[in-house]
Amino acid sequence: MRRTTGVLSVLLLLLCAAAGLSAQDIGGDPQSGQVNGFQLDQNYPNPFNPETRIPFTLAEGLFVEGRPAVVSIRIFNILTQLVASPVALRHPSGQGVAVDQLEYTQPGRYEAYWDGNDQMGRQVSSGIYLMQLSVNGLKPITRKMYVMK
Repeated sequence: MRRTTGVLSVLLLLLCAAAGLSAQDIGGDPQSGQVNGFQLDQNYPNPFNPETRIPFTLAEGLFVEGRPAVVSIRIFNILTQLVASPVALRHPSGQGVAVDQLEYTQPGRYEAYWDGNDQMGRQVSSGIYLMQLSVNGLKPITRKMYVMK
């Protein structure tokens, strides 16, 4: 099991290098803190089967002149193919709204929920996935997560 995880991690780093992502971009530095006024925390549980929550924080500096922050969270496989967009929890627009160009009007800590299904509604297979948070078109933050069946 440990050998498989090690091989998968090396494969992930190679694929991320080919895609232009650094180790810090995929969560290689868990103490990295906020970047550009927003933070993507590790999903929980991790590893998970079949569902997980994705916490993130939006700082006050994102809300310039009272404008909302436009947030997207996307889930990719290790080939960097888009798999899904999670849904917002406790958002003013209601439960179950996809976090895809979704507007947030206040700073704070928020959560998204992913049921482990792809865009076609099929359960994803075990493996490493990447979650990416983008806010206001600034450089996104990417972290890895594990689905284990």
